[in-house]
Amino acid sequence: MVEVEAAGAGDDEVVLGAAPGSACQFAPSRYLRRRHCLGEDDFPRAEVILEEAVERPEVAPGCKLAGEKRFSPYDNTWVTAASGLDVDHLVPLAESWDSGASAWTAKRREAYANDLATPTSLITVTAKSNRAKADKGPADWMPPAAEYACTYVTGWVETKLRWGLAADDREREALLGLAEDCPGANISYEIAP
Repeated sequence: MVEVEAAGAGDDEVVLGAAPGSACQFAPSRYLRRRHCLGEDDFPRAEVILEEAVERPEVAPGCKLAGEKRFSPYDNTWVTAASGLDVDHLVPLAESWDSGASAWTAKRREAYANDLATPTSLITVTAKSNRAKADKGPADWMPPAAEYACTYVTGWVETKLRWGLAADDREREALLGLAEDCPGANISYEIAP
């Protein structure tokens, strides 16, 4: 059984709604991503890499990172160069668009693309695993590292619930099937502002 804790959700049953579809086509440019380096408007890639690094990297001009050591849970791999890393949106931007973000304001899409308030939204992984995942959901892609499957599935659901994103029938079936292999998993999230 999977337990669900939701801050700000009230006493209502928590479910992933049906995906609404979108009249507009997805384009990454619809999500403004910050591009400053280490300050109030940090670019999330640098912040996530710094936060998740086992050995803190040096930050050079131009927001270049060097000397870090980071573990990629998707493929159970240690990475020692930022060039081999990507910061992945656990629920990809294209998936969020198809799941309800197409109806959001530009400001809310920016908040989603840069969400550093929870460790489930953005995660540092190898570039190779991120390319393999692309914009796929759990029905079409799971991390090659089997020991990360339950964490991936709970993070996916937490992110969807946090942002009020829907799930289509195929995705919901896949998540329910995967959850059967995750006894005692706990879904805990705070509703995004």
